Formats: sequence, structure tokens, C-alpha cells
Amino acid sequence: MKILMVLTSHDQLGETGRKTGFWLEELAAPYYAFKDAGAEIILASPKGGQPPLDPKSNEPDFQTDATRRFEADADAKAALASTVRLDSVSHDGFDAVFYPGGHGPLWDLAEDRDSIALIETTLSAGKPVALVCHAPGVLRHAKARSGAPLVEGKRVTGFANSEEDAVGLTDVVPFLVEDELKRNGGDFSKGADWAPYVVEDGLLVTGQNPASSEPAAKALIARLNA
Repeated sequence: MKILMVLTSHDQLGETGRKTGFWLEELAAPYYAFKDAGAEIILASPKGGQPPLDPKSNEPDFQTDATRRFEADADAKAALASTVRLDSVSHDGFDAVFYPGGHGPLWDLAEDRDSIALIETTLSAGKPVALVCHAPGVLRHAKARSGAPLVEGKRVTGFANSEEDAVGLTDVVPFLVEDELKRNGGDFSKGADWAPYVVEDGLLVTGQNPASSEPAAKALIARLNA
């Protein structure tokens, strides 16, 4: 298995003056799910190089066994420091694509033409795409072959409005993931706030929040093994 993981390059949390980026658990937990399954992993981001880490995601309250393993893994950190540019990759070289979240993707990946094209062509080629937490928001401009929104009529989940409200960023983010998936015709559902919840519809796998990142990765692996 060869899996492409796509990370944000955006580090500004709206107009707050605070930093954002990718959420560490949403990279680390899937990274080791893939690695432990024997997959080869390539990391990419719009700008290439070191993507910005949401500093909050590495605070003690949000650390997990996977994040601690990642922080102690010199090879993993070297790979993270040298992500390839998103415009240099295509679905051809990979069996699946995985998008970790964090708030950053709402600003860059959601509007990135290379990301949109990657999602559309990967699914068209019969390969799965998984996105967790805020990353399902990057589906907002992706289209199906018919020209309809990609998520129209599909079962999906993502970071819920209630979770965004709980972190106090409802009025900071450029759009709400739940609202955007519904606006594009997605059949949105959610589990309990902060609890693991994963939805599969054909080749599309979505997870609700950080706790859903490892289950989403394992669902992707199961789909590849099938």
C-alpha cells in the first residue's frame, strides 16, 4: 500500500492573531495505523516543506500515545519537515489519499485547485479518499463526474457545529464544516461530541473529530485490503 497524506500550509487563525495548522493527533494516529499495516506513506502540502502545527494540538491535554510516538520518531519528523508540494503529485502513484484536519485546511486546502483535482481524480480512478475533523470541509468545491457537488447524496460526517461552538471558533472560521456539507447536499450525521464517529459511503470515508482519525485510517486500510 502507498498512501498520500495531505496537510495544510495555512498557519493563521483568521483575524485572531493566533496560530493554527494541522492537528497533531490527526496526523500521528493515522500515520502509525498506516505504517503498522506496512504501508508506504508520502506527506504533501500546498507549499511543501514543514507544514504548520496547530500549537494547541501538542499541549498536554491533547497528547496521545500516537502523538508522543511521533514526537520521538526522528524519521517521521524528518518526513514532516520535507513534505512534497501538492502540485507535484497525482493519484497515479498512490492507492489512497488521507486528509488530516486542524483548522488550517478550511483556509487553504478547501480552495486549492490541486487538492480539488486530486480528490476528484482519485475517486474517479476507483481509489478511496478519507478526511477527518475539519478536512471534510475541503470537499466543498469538489465535483462528481456529473458536475454535481461530490458529497451530494452521500453519507458524510465532519467537525460538528456543536464542537466548533465548544471551542469558541464559530465566528472565526471561514465556514462551518457541518453547514457546508449539508449545503452541498451531503447526508450529514454525527455522533456524540468528541467521541469517535466514522462514516463510509463507497470510496469516501469521513471522520467527525480528532478521536475519529485512527478509526477512519483503519477503515481506509480495510477498504484497501478488501
